[in-house]
Amino acid sequence: MIGSLFAGVSGLNVNSRALTVIGDNIANINTTAFKSNRSSFANILSQSLEGSGSNEIGRGVEFWGTTPIWSQGSIENTANPTDMAINGAGFFLLRDNANSSFYTRAGDFSFDRDGYLINPDGLFVQGYEVTAIQPDGTLALGNIVDINVPEQSTTPPQASTEFTVDVNLDAGAANLDTYATTVIVYDSLGNGIPVTLTFEKQMAANTWDVSVTVPAGTYGAGGGVSINVTNYTFDGATGALTNNTDPVISLTGLTSGASDLTLFWDLVDSAGATHGDLTQYAAPSMTTFQTQDGYTAGVLRGVSVDEAGVVTGSYSNGQLAPLYQVVLADFPNYYGLNKMGKNLYTESRDSGQAMMGISQSGRRGTISPSSIEMSNVDLAQEFVKMITTQRAFQANSRVITTSDEILAELINIKR
Repeated sequence: MIGSLFAGVSGLNVNSRALTVIGDNIANINTTAFKSNRSSFANILSQSLEGSGSNEIGRGVEFWGTTPIWSQGSIENTANPTDMAINGAGFFLLRDNANSSFYTRAGDFSFDRDGYLINPDGLFVQGYEVTAIQPDGTLALGNIVDINVPEQSTTPPQASTEFTVDVNLDAGAANLDTYATTVIVYDSLGNGIPVTLTFEKQMAANTWDVSVTVPAGTYGAGGGVSINVTNYTFDGATGALTNNTDPVISLTGLTSGASDLTLFWDLVDSAGATHGDLTQYAAPSMTTFQTQDGYTAGVLRGVSVDEAGVVTGSYSNGQLAPLYQVVLADFPNYYGLNKMGKNLYTESRDSGQAMMGISQSGRRGTISPSSIEMSNVDLAQEFVKMITTQRAFQANSRVITTSDEILAELINIKR
């Protein structure tokens, strides 16, 4: 009888702890990226009456621990461009002022007054610094650093080196008729310089001359502007340009103090074939498109994050500059991570060392920008667990009361 009392007490203890786990799950139903926990029970070593075999009697139950459920939480869109949710495996890497590492799936981030991307507790979000953009468009990544985009950051100017204009010259124009079009290019200091191309119809059939001018005061004594190809001819039957060399415009002695400019007018490809940018058709002379590769200095206007976790700065000069790529950490064993509270984890011997990388590398998932991951708690399932745990607690309490009644009857035998 005494054994049944202790077995019942063990049942009360473990079910009360299981109810605590259920309550914790329900309490965190709105906690960002919270992972619910499942209680596990184990029987206590049986008592043998006559050695091993069928005469072993159980001694109750013990609480075996909790197991986190690492299923994906639903993704909720937010209005914050720096919020991020991981869709798949992985953790964001955070560091504090002591350079200690923490890991989280709660991506509700924002910039502080110094331009650092932080979580609500002020821990710094880590990313790979973008050092260059490769010719194929991929990013060259440097060291893992604190993501820092100061509000007053600027991007330096870039001098123009190449331009394109799509111009049609009227095939029916009279001799000495002219048409002018202007392209604004930038020097090494970011000053915009209007470069005007003036086309003049010549006496020779299907022939035009081109001259280049810039506003007065653009260059000083000893400087000037010139173009190395001044005569352009067209096929009379098709209106296509027959020149097969890219013209080059030189602008020297700039009064701004900027470096001399050498501008390539992109008219033909590497094989010497024309792009159709300069034509002579039976239509009014007009410019339909123009572009160049320079720009002035720009001031930061906003920051965005894409699905690859690339943090991009948007500047007032129209440039989009990739600055960082968010680090995602992966572990051999998620179940071995240490819970630190406040949606944070640290690595342990059981979890294995963190493996750093970027989204969509290895088994790491993608990043959903302007979103956060919700808790994966299933409320209906928790309520069912609550009912079964309550009944288990009630049944164990009945074992205790019944054992007590039997003991009372046994004591009353001597009366």
